[in-house]
Amino acid sequence: MRKLLTALPILTASLVAGGQTVERVPYLIYGGYSRSSNSFNGVPSSEKPLQGWDASAAFPDWHHLRFKIDVSGLTGTNLNAPQHALFIQGGAQYEREILKERVFAHALFGDVGLNRNWAANGGPGGTASFATVLGGGVDTPLSRHFAVRIEGDMLHTNTALIKSEKDPVPYRIPGLPQYFARLTAGVVWVPKIENARLRSPEEIAGQHQPVEQELAFEDEGSFGHFHIFAYTWWSTLQTGGIEYDRHSWGSFIGARMDYVAEVLPVIVLHQPTKTDVFGDNLSGTKRTTNPGAGISPIGLRLLWRDGAALKPYYSIKLGVVGFTKKALSNYASYQCFSMQQSVGMMIRLNRRWDLRAGVSDFHFSNAFMVPNNPGIDEMMYQGALVYHLKRGERN
Repeated sequence: MRKLLTALPILTASLVAGGQTVERVPYLIYGGYSRSSNSFNGVPSSEKPLQGWDASAAFPDWHHLRFKIDVSGLTGTNLNAPQHALFIQGGAQYEREILKERVFAHALFGDVGLNRNWAANGGPGGTASFATVLGGGVDTPLSRHFAVRIEGDMLHTNTALIKSEKDPVPYRIPGLPQYFARLTAGVVWVPKIENARLRSPEEIAGQHQPVEQELAFEDEGSFGHFHIFAYTWWSTLQTGGIEYDRHSWGSFIGARMDYVAEVLPVIVLHQPTKTDVFGDNLSGTKRTTNPGAGISPIGLRLLWRDGAALKPYYSIKLGVVGFTKKALSNYASYQCFSMQQSVGMMIRLNRRWDLRAGVSDFHFSNAFMVPNNPGIDEMMYQGALVYHLKRGERN
């Protein structure tokens, strides 16, 4: 009898490890109320909170880490001027469950758009700026599919005033805020819950499947310009580098979701030798070569028809680029933030190699780290040889 009682906990642990099911939450959809600590023109003694809304979508996790898209708006009036701000951001959310609560921290990066007359007494101000959100919160469940969220963040922008619409040279005045506290509260909807069986160590060792991983040796070059996020279009860009793709987040709208990171050791920017503060060309056909390098540690790729001979894809990568001279304007900065969005096709060559071809929008700007932020949106062709590091069975 004593031997039976001794063996019972061991047997129970073995059964739980090999057969217990746990609930997995692929998506988190959030909507709620948002309030900031100040207005964009809220200089000392004239601070006034703004109110608005916040909505986000967090995608399937990989080791408790989710890719997240966040859109929010803030409105109000301060110093006789309307304030209308729209934030579009993306980044990462890391979460853990403590008892029944889901506790998370996130880092989001993107842009804020503002109305033109947000300065005191309706004066003109810049209409766009880079924006960063760092913070976190807690989700308290109401049911299997709904939870209440309380979130607190630090919000940073580089908004600036301008002289006039005809002479939009940016400037800042003492006390113009750049840092804001933000509080948001609302409801989280879990549209889908998946059941996953916990496998024993023996099962994991015997049934482990290689994770899909790829290295792409890539080249990109300009063939035109957009006016999407930026103003200038008198420069051209050539890049060469290595991209790493790893299947990390299951699937979404029928596509495999991959983590993407990129290193660009070679960037060559051909820009006018002389410009004004906005990056306008003042040197005719004369150009100067501006070498640089870049890295994009944050990225997502959607790959359709995985395993087929032809595989369409979409990717987005966020990072930084740096140059040996001030980029795009003689009055701008050496460092810039970058965002690349690409669409194209991967074509199977053999079991290990694919050919990749596509087009992209390569945007970079300095996010008003200095008063002048020309920025550019390059239309780029893409070509790459893709090597598959670890593969399961391919069709």
